[in-house]
Amino acid sequence: MQMDEVYRNYSLMVYKYILSLSHDENTAEEVTQETFYQAVKDSDRFDGSCKVSTWLCGIAANKLKEYRRKYPASEELDETWPSEESVEARVLRKQESLELMKRIHAMAEPQREIMMLRLYSELSFAEIAEILGISEERARVTFYRGKVKLRKEMNEDE
Repeated sequence: MQMDEVYRNYSLMVYKYILSLSHDENTAEEVTQETFYQAVKDSDRFDGSCKVSTWLCGIAANKLKEYRRKYPASEELDETWPSEESVEARVLRKQESLELMKRIHAMAEPQREIMMLRLYSELSFAEIAEILGISEERARVTFYRGKVKLRKEMNEDE
């Protein structure tokens, strides 16, 4: 697969993935470009042992870490500050999100990848199916089973 084809097929997915992690469009755009620059440089190192989307998301995650080290976050205050949501509620929401991410990360492939692409990259089942080379129905069923598994695990911990 040519890198221009890889870019056309995966750039939106990588952008959405980084946007879901950074919550900042400018950061997502810059990190996406850096991801594909790195992918071009390292294209000879891609051995096909994982999906191209997985390889790109790995590069993107590393590029986002580098970006955050280079440009430490400085939260801007907006007109809603102080937030109506309490600090305790925000901390609890973040802990729940982190726990969910840990549980998804512990899932086996392809369920983990489908869950990440759907929940964090906000891709449609058709887009996920196209990226992973599976049927849309398989993507839906795998996601549904993963969601049921997560609910069960989360309810067991309460």
